[in-house]
Amino acid sequence: MSEETITLNVTRFRPGQDSEPVLQSYTIPYRKDWVVLDALNHIKDWVDQTLSYRWSCRMGVCGSCGMMVNGEPKLTCSAFLREYYPNPVTVEPLVNFPVMRDLVVDMSDFMDKLKSVKPWLIREEEKPVSEGEYLQSPAQLGVYKQFSLCINCMLCYAACPVYGLEPDFIGPAALALAHRYNEDSRDQGKEQRREVIASNEGTWDCTFVGECSVVCPKHVDPAAAIQRLKVDNTKSWIKSLLLPKGGRA
Repeated sequence: MSEETITLNVTRFRPGQDSEPVLQSYTIPYRKDWVVLDALNHIKDWVDQTLSYRWSCRMGVCGSCGMMVNGEPKLTCSAFLREYYPNPVTVEPLVNFPVMRDLVVDMSDFMDKLKSVKPWLIREEEKPVSEGEYLQSPAQLGVYKQFSLCINCMLCYAACPVYGLEPDFIGPAALALAHRYNEDSRDQGKEQRREVIASNEGTWDCTFVGECSVVCPKHVDPAAAIQRLKVDNTKSWIKSLLLPKGGRA
């Protein structure tokens, strides 16, 4: 009995050699327990060692293996071949990012935007280490926990039509993480983040399409985080009009 096979159409782009990306077809063995990443690893190990892509944990934790699978942003370590078999599977680099080589994209723009929202705990004055940790109740943790689960996989940026049209948009993941720290009871940096978050390139660029939340593998719901930031910024603006000397919360 002949072995079952499946075809992968994979984007190839070699800078300095190719003028534009092209699709290359590989016919490989089909295994129902394989994910798309397993198929790519098979190609890399046994068929074409020149293929370039990112991956690390294979457990949906590191976020490295995000790619377009049949036109949808997916973690290739959790997209099973059986979901597509017997049809061909097209694997492309995440859209809305510059392609460096084959399936590898340049994430520098996101890293700069992430840094701009200061996604770390900010204190006006640190207490001495001898006084112990900044304690937090389960209820306080619950306020922001969902938004802390982001793995920076960039699927939300690939799914976001606003980011695709307006590259200056800070984007879903960075804004969700800004909201995460604003809601942390240990943090005092909301005002330091507000200038970036409340700018035209921040929350107000979002048109609430919601695709970022649809594709998020960790159910972070960045769309909800952005809408909550909009409400907070609006309240702050109204307070600044009514109480110009100290109205910002």
